[in-house]
Amino acid sequence: MKTRREFLRSTMLGASATWTVPMFIERTFADLANGARDLATQPVTGKDGTILVVLQLAGGNDGLNTLVPYADDIYHRSRPRLGKKESEILKLSDYVGLNGSMPFMSEYFKQGHLGVVQGVGYPNPNRSHFVSTSIWETADIEHRSNTGWLGRYFDNACKGADPTVGISLNKTQPESFGALKNPGVCLSSPELYRWIHGGGEKAQAEEFFASLNSPDDDDKPVDGGSIEMPAGGKVGGIQGESNLDFLERVAMDARVSSAKIIELAAKYKSKVQYEGTPISRSLNMVSRLIAGGLPTRVYYVSHGGFDTHNQQLNSHDRLLGQLDSALKSFFADLKDQGNADRVTLMTFSEFGRRVDENASAGTDHGRASCLFVAGGGVKGGLYGQYPSLSDLDVGDLKHHVDFRGVYASVLENWLKTPSAPILKGQFDKLKFMA
Repeated sequence: MKTRREFLRSTMLGASATWTVPMFIERTFADLANGARDLATQPVTGKDGTILVVLQLAGGNDGLNTLVPYADDIYHRSRPRLGKKESEILKLSDYVGLNGSMPFMSEYFKQGHLGVVQGVGYPNPNRSHFVSTSIWETADIEHRSNTGWLGRYFDNACKGADPTVGISLNKTQPESFGALKNPGVCLSSPELYRWIHGGGEKAQAEEFFASLNSPDDDDKPVDGGSIEMPAGGKVGGIQGESNLDFLERVAMDARVSSAKIIELAAKYKSKVQYEGTPISRSLNMVSRLIAGGLPTRVYYVSHGGFDTHNQQLNSHDRLLGQLDSALKSFFADLKDQGNADRVTLMTFSEFGRRVDENASAGTDHGRASCLFVAGGGVKGGLYGQYPSLSDLDVGDLKHHVDFRGVYASVLENWLKTPSAPILKGQFDKLKFMA
């Protein structure tokens, strides 16, 4: 048997002009298509019974104006312009409530399908966008891992799986997909990946690779700074591979997958109305792929713009409203499919914001924040302890829940796999899985 890299190089570079697809992969997708041909929804089959959707709130979501401590006077004194009045929030308890832009999530909480984890973070937190995102993506607070937590899940629990075991709907694969063997595929626009690599010069390929990994204008911080990228510019790949090898593999996996993914996605026509926002379009695509029969275990989507240094009030409410609307459509769609109990969605953001608003009517990089876990298999409620607004660490909220405990809960209680080999340690689990 050839190694994966030899296989990819021989099939990609040896047949780049004709885009020959290996027959065993053709048969895999043919079987999937035939199995789903007359089905409106994906059947429940063995190891593919449960699905995880990871939703990144990119830029550092302000947890204080998402899960609002409306009963705390310190909150209102710290945010004279940004603070939410009691009439502007949706109460979850006698102390906290959701931002008023999130009516669906409030209702989902009341129905018992939304878990809200308070005070999430990690020891020795970092306020750099890239460094902190990398820590969350790799589940390594020492920032030394060459693989991601989801990539290690693919390697440990999904051996022999199709490349579509994990699908990112981002421009590039997330660092969390970095793996020794199978890092999944990135399909932000499947029909465009057919021409990623046409056998051109290495310099041209690497120039294209660099452009893929440059941040979108919409992703740049409001204060005019830039998003740091890892050395070499590559995220989400196989450990030890070069940029060109990465590009070749992504092109191969996406070429093999794109046409079939489009075919499978087209099998299901949703009756649910989605908004035209990027996050709604991404979740619409995920729901169609689930219904179409793709055997994917993990989907990854991103909702950006949360680096709210300036004039935060309206922009943050708008972003949360877009998230709320997208989730409302997504979970209604899954219910219509009969897949509501098969899917759990988890949000994360690289850090929260500081307690005090700044002089520009915004908030600066902070530390602890909140995250959400939603779905039919979730036991709704408030988890963890809301951070003290008086006992701060240099102006920042202190975390009470290590995010790796959230990951351990999802891995063991939802994806049904031991978490220690993936997280490289044991972490206290939370009880938000039904």
